[in-house]
Amino acid sequence: MYHCYSPGRFLRLLVLDAVIFSVCALCFLVGKTVMTFAGSISGQPVRLPVIMYHSVGGNVPSEYVVTPVQLEDDLRWLKDHGYTSVTARQICSYAGGHGSLPDKPVLITLDDGFYSSLSVLLPLLEKYDMYAVVSVVGKYTEVNAAADPHNTLYSYLTWEDILELAESGRVEIGNHTYDMHSLSPRRGCSQTAGESDEDYTASFREDTAAMQYALHEHTGMMPFVFAYPFGSVSPAGLPVLREEGILMTLTCREQVNTLTRDPGCLYGIGRINRSGLLSTEEYMSKIEE
Repeated sequence: MYHCYSPGRFLRLLVLDAVIFSVCALCFLVGKTVMTFAGSISGQPVRLPVIMYHSVGGNVPSEYVVTPVQLEDDLRWLKDHGYTSVTARQICSYAGGHGSLPDKPVLITLDDGFYSSLSVLLPLLEKYDMYAVVSVVGKYTEVNAAADPHNTLYSYLTWEDILELAESGRVEIGNHTYDMHSLSPRRGCSQTAGESDEDYTASFREDTAAMQYALHEHTGMMPFVFAYPFGSVSPAGLPVLREEGILMTLTCREQVNTLTRDPGCLYGIGRINRSGLLSTEEYMSKIEE
C-alpha cells in the first residue's frame, strides 16, 4: 500500500537525519581527539633506570658482589615501590614505535656470566615475577666454566647453564665479548692509542662475531644486547655491532635513561652499579633521583 507524500513527515525525517549526522560527526571528532591524546601520551619519553649487578653469592659483599639476601631485598623493594621489571625486547619494541611500557619500568642486568645467575638469581626472578639480562663472556664459558663449574661463589656459566637460563623465559642473554674482557693489551673493547680505525674494526668484528656465533651454535639464540666491558666505548665499534644485529648497548655510565620512540636512543644505555657495600635503601636512592 502506498503512502501519500507528507511535507511534515519529510521535514521531521530531514531534521532527524541532521541530528544523526551531527552526533556521528561529534563522535568522530571526540574519538579522533582521544586517539591523538592517547598517541601523544604513549609517545612521551619514558624514564628507565638500569641496575647493573655482577656476582651474587656468599655472605661477604664488595663493590661488585652482592649477597643473595641483598638481591632479594632489592627485588622486594622494587616491587613494593611500584617498579615493573621489563625485558630488553620490550624496550627495543617500544623504541621501535610498538607497544607500551609500564609507568615505572626497570631493567635488571648482570655482567660477566657468573653461575650465581642460575643458582641464585633465577629462583628469585621467578619468585618476584621479574626479568633480567645476563651478558656473558665467551672465553669465561669456554675455559673457566669448563674447568671448574657450578660453584656459586666463583664459577661461570657453562653453555648448558646459559641455555637453561634462556629457556626459563626470565633471562635474556647478552654479548659481553668473546675475549675482550681484560685491561691489556686494550681496556675492554676500546680502541688503543695509535690503532687505525680499520685495524680496530677488524679486531672488534672478529671478536663480536665469534661470540655471536658461539652463542648461536651452543644455544640457538642470536643476542641483540651488547654490554661493553668496563664501560669502554669506542665510536668506531658501533657500526660493527649494528652489522651483527645488536639493538641495544649497555655502558657503565651511572645515569638514568630517557627512552623515546627512536631506536637510536638504545645505543649507550646507562647503568648504575649495584655495590654490595650499600644497603638496599642507599642504592635505590640513586635510581630514584
